[in-house]
Amino acid sequence: MSQTDPQKTTDDEKPAGGGEEEKQEKTDADTDQRPPAWAARRDLIEHSPRDLAGGLVHGSRGGELIHGSQYGLTGGEVHGNVNIQVGTYGAYAEPQPLSGEIPANTLAQLSLVFAEGPRFADALSRLRDDHFVILSGGIATGRRAAALMLLHRLGLGHIRSLAPETSPASVRDHLETSAGYLLADIMVSRTRPLQETHLLAIREQLVSSHSHLVITVAESSAPRDVDHVAWEPPCAREVLEAHVLSHAGVAGWERVRDLAPVRTFLSRDHTPVEATDFARHLVAVAQGTTPEEQLTSLGEETTQAQIESWLTGDTTHLRDKAFLISLSVFDQAPYALAAELGDRLFTLLNRTENPGSPEGVPVFGSSRQTRLNLARARGYQSTETTAWGSVDQYMAAFKDRKIPARLLDTAWLLYPSARPALVSWLRDLAADGRPLVRTRASAAAAVLTKSDLSSGLAHLVEPWAGGKKYGSRLAAANTLTLAHLLETPAIPEILHDWCVGEDENRRWTAIRAYGLLGPVLREKAMKALITATREYSRNEGRQKDRVDREEGEENEELLELVEAVQLLLLAARGPVLTELSELVGSDHAVRGPLLGAFLLACAQVGDDARARPLILEWYRDALDENPTEAHELTGLWRTALNDRQHTDQALKTMGEWIRFAERSPDVEGALSVLLSDLAQDPAECARLGHLLRTVSRADGGPVAERLLVAVPGASLPQGAPR
Repeated sequence: MSQTDPQKTTDDEKPAGGGEEEKQEKTDADTDQRPPAWAARRDLIEHSPRDLAGGLVHGSRGGELIHGSQYGLTGGEVHGNVNIQVGTYGAYAEPQPLSGEIPANTLAQLSLVFAEGPRFADALSRLRDDHFVILSGGIATGRRAAALMLLHRLGLGHIRSLAPETSPASVRDHLETSAGYLLADIMVSRTRPLQETHLLAIREQLVSSHSHLVITVAESSAPRDVDHVAWEPPCAREVLEAHVLSHAGVAGWERVRDLAPVRTFLSRDHTPVEATDFARHLVAVAQGTTPEEQLTSLGEETTQAQIESWLTGDTTHLRDKAFLISLSVFDQAPYALAAELGDRLFTLLNRTENPGSPEGVPVFGSSRQTRLNLARARGYQSTETTAWGSVDQYMAAFKDRKIPARLLDTAWLLYPSARPALVSWLRDLAADGRPLVRTRASAAAAVLTKSDLSSGLAHLVEPWAGGKKYGSRLAAANTLTLAHLLETPAIPEILHDWCVGEDENRRWTAIRAYGLLGPVLREKAMKALITATREYSRNEGRQKDRVDREEGEENEELLELVEAVQLLLLAARGPVLTELSELVGSDHAVRGPLLGAFLLACAQVGDDARARPLILEWYRDALDENPTEAHELTGLWRTALNDRQHTDQALKTMGEWIRFAERSPDVEGALSVLLSDLAQDPAECARLGHLLRTVSRADGGPVAERLLVAVPGASLPQGAPR
């Protein structure tokens, strides 16, 4: 990514004309570097607002919900797959997901205020009789709290929490001691289902160890063929009553239950989480430590009024208003970043408000705590993810999770005079050299696009998508991706039109967005990418007839298509693998790019310290869990090795897999099976045998030498009679 000075005007803002402007634009375009899809996707996931892009995590297994982001909005369901299954080959398997005991005082405090809900008794009865129960429910319905209370009501001495990524097949291995177990939001999917056979094995182990287990799943991920309890949360009134009764008794509840703010709160739909937040303040009123008037500040109308008073009040300086907007973009990010970029926004806003007498920025103005108090925000020490690892930072976050999105919406919708400054500011942020800043610019643009689609597209997304620079188009792709996760209407239609349109820059943007959105738009994304690949193949001149193209130079659009399919395969896995296998064998127009995408995916390693090849571990797991997928992976490997245009790339990648097996013995058995299946004729045996001997001589490792046994005749000295 170009380390462009964010103070400079972006290419989208430059006036038309020749001279120095055109020269600068050409220089910027020449020095701009294409962001590799995998690295750019990692930045989007790591630096987006909390949980907003969580469903796009590469290799995530199971139906995974994108929880409410810092903007207080909810994403959709993601059908990805995660590569965490423990290997069955070799003596060194990967570490199993861990479990931890839930503190007794946490359970005791929860039991005092817990409201059961209509299905609690049914779930408790099933748990007692069957030793396990599955609770399905929506986001923020309190299903995890219900699961804990189900186990607590059985009087179990210890309750342990299992990691969500624990695979269905390995759950029973974690139930060895007598205890209560919670497996919250287990990751399941069509390629990794929770089946009856798993539950039978789990129940057998639970009975043997005198244990009980509660599994919770998202409502949309509930197993169809397995009996489960559809969790219904208690009503908001029951939540309020339980909290007040436990802390202030019957008299306290009678004192507050008919207050006007309580009636107003109960007149609307609220989740248990929202009711719990309100209940904490209501308890203080019931105990007489807080005046009743403070309850009025908790409603949605009052929150909106507070935001408008910040932006319109004469007592709030324009610099502080800019900081509030900046913090809404950089919520749960370093405070210094929100302050720095807030001052940049202040300068732009002041040009609009006072064009004749621009005001300087006070270098040593308000203290940090004063600004946080104004924003009703909290400061805390945490870590920030950087390219060099995690670093300690002083972070800032609004206490009210609803404020960031509403503050952005309010500034955009109610005060259109602020739009020129906001647009210029976000464009500057999108060109910043820091991934966190660039990503948050796209996230903010996504929120504004959701609230005002036509203006968001016209002011931000379309100019970015039409820009000559990679960074500009990546900002547009990220914005459209996050906007779709925020359930903004018409995003799939926009992507389709751009993907098949004539504008090359918009087409690049749509292709990148399709690659990112693979887990949530798998069918549409795959169809659009295949259509675009066919269209590209029909126009061979775009690839071959450029006489000025340097040898080895790859066409930008072809590479983007290949990388988009790579991301789609790594994220959506099984269904995409099947479609790739069919198309490679039946459609010559797309065969080459799809093989390239497959090999690119095979070369991709995980982002953890082990740098594991993701497809290799997928293949290893599939040998036991899904033989069909293992067969399809083998078939694509055979096709790639025997395809003249891809043989060298395939052999290079296979060599990397062999070298990885030297460091991770748990994949050696899987690699032996793969090589044996690939060595079916003399030419294949000779090719793979030569590769293994080359790796063995170069690296001196024992694995490559042992793997020669898997290739018929390869263990003989090269040139010896077979």
